[in-house]
Amino acid sequence: AANGSREGAAGAWLRTPLAPGEVITAQSGAFERDPQESSTTDEELSRAGSPGSRGGGSTTPDYGEKRLPQALIIGVKKGGTRALLEAIRAHPDVRAVGTEPHFFDRNYEKGLEWYRNVMPKTLDGQITMEKTPSYFVTNEAPRRIHSMAKDTKLIVVVRNPVTRAISDYTQTLSKKPEIPTFEVLAFKNRTLGLIDASWSAIRIGIYALHLENWLQYFPLSQILFVSGERLITDPAGEMAKVQDFLGLKRIVTEKHFYFNKTKGFPCLKKPEDSSAPRCLGKSKGRTHPQIDPDVIHRLRKFYKPFNVMFYQMTGQDFQWEQEESDK
Repeated sequence: AANGSREGAAGAWLRTPLAPGEVITAQSGAFERDPQESSTTDEELSRAGSPGSRGGGSTTPDYGEKRLPQALIIGVKKGGTRALLEAIRAHPDVRAVGTEPHFFDRNYEKGLEWYRNVMPKTLDGQITMEKTPSYFVTNEAPRRIHSMAKDTKLIVVVRNPVTRAISDYTQTLSKKPEIPTFEVLAFKNRTLGLIDASWSAIRIGIYALHLENWLQYFPLSQILFVSGERLITDPAGEMAKVQDFLGLKRIVTEKHFYFNKTKGFPCLKKPEDSSAPRCLGKSKGRTHPQIDPDVIHRLRKFYKPFNVMFYQMTGQDFQWEQEESDK
């Protein structure tokens, strides 16, 4: 029954398949490929995969062996995936690639051996991880990951789709100042208030649509949804869930975080270490442009049914609607 109503709510455009690595916008060529959070170059990847490279945190000596990842941070872009990766890398039993390998969307034809080679070396009992936020919206990714290992654990950092879309736009704007305004790109027809759901900044936030694709291959028990908002307000609480999900001892705790008032989000420190805490780079926490409140209101209305569907599918209420009524 859920399917029938979903079909109704979603409308015909939701049936259009996503392009591979859906980061191309349908916006009259206004953008080319949408750059990911870090546009990893092949050169960086081959460096990461070369013998003698560390590829992960600098604490583990260079021995052990390269393994395919047992856990992946698969999304979402501008949700807080970099913050999550940096926090989980503080755990001694986790080794992760710093760059985004983009294996299951852009580099799949290079094969699993190439992918394994990009990974850091691990010792027995350590978990290998990587993050590429565009996997979540890539049609082929669930099948490809399932065929690598069907017990792979998947982590999705989600954030209020409206603020996520604005953050996504802000990132592109910083690289291409000449692009049209957010308001222009967000609507198919401003007078009628028709949202352009083919624009990737908006489409990525229709989480229920993308999740459906993953649930054809993976049970919910293998997917952890992390709140991008709580990653800022209660990083230790969210990290406790992540460590439990990965079967790790809870080692990353309150002691690892302190709140940076200037940046407006937590920074990471090693509890035993008095050196300056590591904060995310300048590209994080950019100031968002002022967006017309009417546009925000229309976007909230647009996302609401999909958010509700997403809460039902995951059994988790992220309270994005509540947040709005508080303001």
